[in-house]
Amino acid sequence: MEYAFVQVPAAAVRRKPRHQKEMVNQLLFGEAVQILKIKADGWVKVSSLHDEYTGWITANMLTEASREETAEESVFVTAGLLSLLTAGARQLHVPIGSSLPGFKEGKAKLGKEEFFVEGPVYNCREQQPDHVLVDKLVRPWLNAPYLWGGRTPLGVDCSGLVQVVFRQLGVRLPRDAWQQAQEGQAVRKLQDSQPGDLVFFDDREEIVHVGILLNPETVVHASGRVRIDPIDKKGIINGDNGKRTHRLKAIRRYW
Repeated sequence: MEYAFVQVPAAAVRRKPRHQKEMVNQLLFGEAVQILKIKADGWVKVSSLHDEYTGWITANMLTEASREETAEESVFVTAGLLSLLTAGARQLHVPIGSSLPGFKEGKAKLGKEEFFVEGPVYNCREQQPDHVLVDKLVRPWLNAPYLWGGRTPLGVDCSGLVQVVFRQLGVRLPRDAWQQAQEGQAVRKLQDSQPGDLVFFDDREEIVHVGILLNPETVVHASGRVRIDPIDKKGIINGDNGKRTHRLKAIRRYW
């Protein structure tokens, strides 16, 4: 097996091949991977094709696919918080932003298996990002708990939230905040920002946090939970207690 699709709603990707080790990422249903290494105990080292992020998952979370099948990027993703996928007697509830390879006439195809898709679907190529769409896409995530490595509404980290939301907007981004900060175009001042611009925050010069601007005064970010907080030229102010929590480092635009 050289290439595969994720066949479970969300696959935990771990730093080392043991369940007790740190989860560094999640791969969502339908996302494609390249197999880098296979261990006899069922652990597989993978590189996700959409962002080249590597880590270890168990082989039962994958279904084998050809290089040709995985090379064609899926432009369709699920748009509901949870969508029901059915293949015969098998049913899956997959999270928002899951990929739908080969989607046509309400069905997605993973290898030889076809899934009927119930729920709204986005064609990422047809999205026209603006303040209305940005607000619509981030609202369902509000109050989702923070989870290191998470990319679903049941647990998400700051850069995972950004990556999944921007995927729906038709923008491919790397996995980590420091990588995302190297993409796009610089915006010099907060007052010149637009809805959907990303704001990055540092700790001793290292980028450690990212959020999505709703307007020049408001940011959505995952900190404890996905929340909306005030922002000014110095950084984020916690809307509950008025304390400054993150120091603004950079603003970037991606469309």
